[in-house]
Amino acid sequence: MADKATSAVVSSLAEATPASYPIINRDLSWLQFNMRVLEEAEDKDNPLLERVKFLAITSSNLDEFQMVRVSALLRLINAEQRGGKGEEISQQLLEQIDQVVRSFLSRKKRAFIQLQGELAENKIIIHSATSPFTKGEVGKELFTSRILPHLSAPESFSVEKLKDLANLAVAVILPGQLWLPIPRALPLMYYFLDSEKQLHFFFLDHLLLSHLWPQNNVQESTECGLIRITRGADQKIELSSSDPEVIPDMVLAGIKSRDSGLPVRLQLYPKSFSKDQLETTQAAFKINKSLIYIEDETLFLRGLWSVSLKTAELLPDKKELAAKALVPKIPPAFRNQGAIFSDLERRDYLLHHPYDSFDAYVAFIEAACSDKNVSKIEQTIYRMDAVSPVIKLLCHAAPKKEVHVVIELRARFDELNNLYLAEELRKAGVKVTFASGNLKLHAKIALITRSTSDGERYYTHLSTGNYNAATARQYTDLGLLTANPEIGQDARLFFDAIYSGKEPSSFKRLVIAPQFLARRIFSYIKAEAEAARQGKEARIFAKVNTLVDQKVIEALYEASRAGVRIDLVVRGACSLVPELPGLSENIRVISVVDRFLEHSRIYYFENSAKLYLSSADWMPRNFFSRLEIAYPVLDKRVFSFIKEIVIPAYLRDNIKARRLNSKGEWKRVSLKDIKKIENSRENTAAMRAQLYFTQLAEQDYLGTPLWE
Repeated sequence: MADKATSAVVSSLAEATPASYPIINRDLSWLQFNMRVLEEAEDKDNPLLERVKFLAITSSNLDEFQMVRVSALLRLINAEQRGGKGEEISQQLLEQIDQVVRSFLSRKKRAFIQLQGELAENKIIIHSATSPFTKGEVGKELFTSRILPHLSAPESFSVEKLKDLANLAVAVILPGQLWLPIPRALPLMYYFLDSEKQLHFFFLDHLLLSHLWPQNNVQESTECGLIRITRGADQKIELSSSDPEVIPDMVLAGIKSRDSGLPVRLQLYPKSFSKDQLETTQAAFKINKSLIYIEDETLFLRGLWSVSLKTAELLPDKKELAAKALVPKIPPAFRNQGAIFSDLERRDYLLHHPYDSFDAYVAFIEAACSDKNVSKIEQTIYRMDAVSPVIKLLCHAAPKKEVHVVIELRARFDELNNLYLAEELRKAGVKVTFASGNLKLHAKIALITRSTSDGERYYTHLSTGNYNAATARQYTDLGLLTANPEIGQDARLFFDAIYSGKEPSSFKRLVIAPQFLARRIFSYIKAEAEAARQGKEARIFAKVNTLVDQKVIEALYEASRAGVRIDLVVRGACSLVPELPGLSENIRVISVVDRFLEHSRIYYFENSAKLYLSSADWMPRNFFSRLEIAYPVLDKRVFSFIKEIVIPAYLRDNIKARRLNSKGEWKRVSLKDIKKIENSRENTAAMRAQLYFTQLAEQDYLGTPLWE
């Protein structure tokens, strides 16, 4: 369903410079993406508990959008000249965002009520604020045993105290000029299983409002209410010191500043929140009315994750309500650790997560740790699970060989976890280097140095995603393992440059941002356009999470005009407008939103016969503010698999794909669309790319170029 505020093609809202060609504003486009996620919560063809997860994801997504994108917009407005054109444009965008968000919240509420009813039919009951269970003895017992012990005594209320409320923190406002901040560590939902195998869930805010006031000798009153503040979290953490010992303290200071950042949203619950309370809170935070949201269901829909998890744990007979468990496969080459390096010397290996198990990469690292001929193990870390099998192996290997890890401490919302990992690694004897300077280290690369009969040899792993065992089961990513000597030498130069505090350069095979990646992409786009002008077959395929770089968009428009066929798979925000006559009629844009988060990045240029995988999206920050790597696919089997199997599967998806039209609307792809696009009477069967990839992995890629 298209929203009026997002279906219009916007030319330059909140962009640094006006565009001379049509673009869709990136923030409105991102909100469209969150609407596509909400559609999955509404889709009755999805298992019920999967729909519950999608609804929880939309709430978490919106939190991050407010903290990052709305915060950036408000800072832009504050910095612009009062009454100037820039401020007017930014204010217009803020108003559009407000319209879209409120429309989204109304639709999300309807989806929640629908899911609540369907869950109840399956003996999974999410109680409302007015439920006798919530307000009665059951709710009182949950509150008394699980919540009350973690609460402090109410304090006298003051505006100054309210202003100190931390990011995403909640406080209860009580009558009698009292208030109580709620610990952020408390679960957002509580549950119990009754004797009839009915599973009951309660939201934290409902229990607080039902049972907190009697504890404090306050008579029940509609004046009780909760507030939740969201603050800007887009602050850039500057690492100005060259002293590595000072960097953790600088990062901690940056994290703390997030809790006192610019207020970007104020949520109030319940709807009966008094006028006086509303005016007091608005004045305390000096926040625009358009950023105040009065909730009438709950503040904590993101807590619905626990409904899915606890149902699977406590009601195992309800398997039909959940998606079929994915059992990732370990490719045959990684089932024998002793042969991994000799196999890599013969050919490259592709790991397609989550269909291929992350345990394959763990096996690669374990083989390196146990092989006496391996002298050095090096790896980058951007986001990693707190309890990681990789960290355990690296710590165990540190006393026996050189282990060196480069950690990016500025990975937003993972800073503390990365600090803990750094300390754990250092204690075990691992050399730890912190990425510093103005560029975030976003590249995912590991390098093994090993002695062979032919001398020292490098074995390299490169990935589109993080070294995180948890997200490797939830995100789609592509990892490449290779013993190609030129890639290995490039990897060696990359790590050496990082250790010396320099920007990597002078590579034969790897393409690095910020120096070369954007330039290389432009050159390949122009080469395809020139080939099309000469009557040659020319085609571009790109799969990215985000496409908002205006110069790339302009280059793609020019390539389309030249006759290049362009297929783009963009998960989230897309500023390019496809299918406009005379400009982008040769460009198709689709988005796949399915069970697993699409995270892999693929760039393919047919006439140039170049295929790259990368950690970088097509947006300015990835091109110019991060250290990124695009790595070429050189092995013919892997090249053929991606070209002949992976790319066509995404383009034929007619179950979970949506297509962006020239009006800026996303519509579900149909069989008719596929037939028309492919210009073939074949490929008209139902296709769900993620299910297809699951089946390929289960069959060890039988019949594909990867089959051994």
